[in-house]
Amino acid sequence: MSTLAWFACVSLAVWVWLLFGQGFFWRTDQRLPRPGRRHARGEAEDWPGVVVVVPARDEAGVLPLSLPSLLAQDYPGRAEVILVDDGSADGTGGLAAELAARHGGLPLTVASPGEPGPGWTGKLWALRHGMTLARARGPEFLLLTDADIAHEPDSLRRLVAAALDDDRDLVSQMARLRVASPWERLVVPAFVYFFAQLYPFRWINAARPRATAAAGGCVLVRTETAVAAGVPDAIRAAVIDDVALARAVRAAGGRIWLGLAERVDSVRPYPGLGELWRMVTRSAYAQLRYNPLVLLGTVAGLVLVYAVPPAALVAGLASGDAAAAWAGGAAWAVMAGTYAPMLRYYRVAAWTAPLLPFTALLYLSMTVDSAVRHYRGRGGAWKGRVYSGSGAANGGEFASRHGE
Repeated sequence: MSTLAWFACVSLAVWVWLLFGQGFFWRTDQRLPRPGRRHARGEAEDWPGVVVVVPARDEAGVLPLSLPSLLAQDYPGRAEVILVDDGSADGTGGLAAELAARHGGLPLTVASPGEPGPGWTGKLWALRHGMTLARARGPEFLLLTDADIAHEPDSLRRLVAAALDDDRDLVSQMARLRVASPWERLVVPAFVYFFAQLYPFRWINAARPRATAAAGGCVLVRTETAVAAGVPDAIRAAVIDDVALARAVRAAGGRIWLGLAERVDSVRPYPGLGELWRMVTRSAYAQLRYNPLVLLGTVAGLVLVYAVPPAALVAGLASGDAAAAWAGGAAWAVMAGTYAPMLRYYRVAAWTAPLLPFTALLYLSMTVDSAVRHYRGRGGAWKGRVYSGSGAANGGEFASRHGE
């Protein structure tokens, strides 16, 4: 057996293991459950108070598409919205007030936290200010959501019902990202697919969890649990703040649920490859803990798992190496098969599933570029701020899983 055939067989073995042994990560059926009988009709006395906290920095472009959806929430209990204007230069705070006056709905408070304190990322500093104001209102739950996230009118009600019905302390949904442009259709579904591969939702939601994560664009958390977990102070330097938040809640004994959203959508456009590239490079190397050895291992792993199968198939057919061609083709088929459900969730044509190796190589390039930017001192530049290796210097801001 040739060397190429051996590599192809190893890749196939990895894909068979991923298919059955990684928490069925490729399935997309982890969705928010329907409200139980108690909350099906929505009697006001059955619903706890909620404050929605929205950190926002230079979001005037997307706020008209997102904020009215929060103000229009059909929530039977007491609810209000606090938008924290994190030093915006585009009139985000004023626009938010104008939208509230125009659309009505839930009460809106616009606040400003000032510049981030030492050791804080910008988004978490804004969340800290908003959560402090929110806790003064005495709500049972806090909804932490990004300024580019639009919610259907029953979103808040369903989130709270899920937390109450299943006794969860944190309920998070991965907002459906926009897939309008060709580059978005190529890159975005893979972004969520890779996240689920790292953090299988079933493992997170199990009675005995084997993984911990949340999606920063939409997180409902019990106020008392957030206080017990010391959030956000305990994670003030976190670059990947959604995962850090989930881990802090889990460490405090909280029960977590994470799934794909059906009625929560990101309205932020990424029309070109450049915008998507910057979204990924801001935090890719942080995911690897800024460790060059982990980076090398990641590069080798991605090449073996995603690049070897199509290369072995093509080279095997060209050279008459039947073993390489068979193993490479089988691995590529399993890969495409696991990707198809995510494409279906995003309503992207299934025939694009075999393009996953190309998309994976794009992500590999983005990850390497993220490391290069880090060592050049540019790190995760975002809206005029740059985070350091610790995620805290210069008030650096992390862009969450959904681009904020």
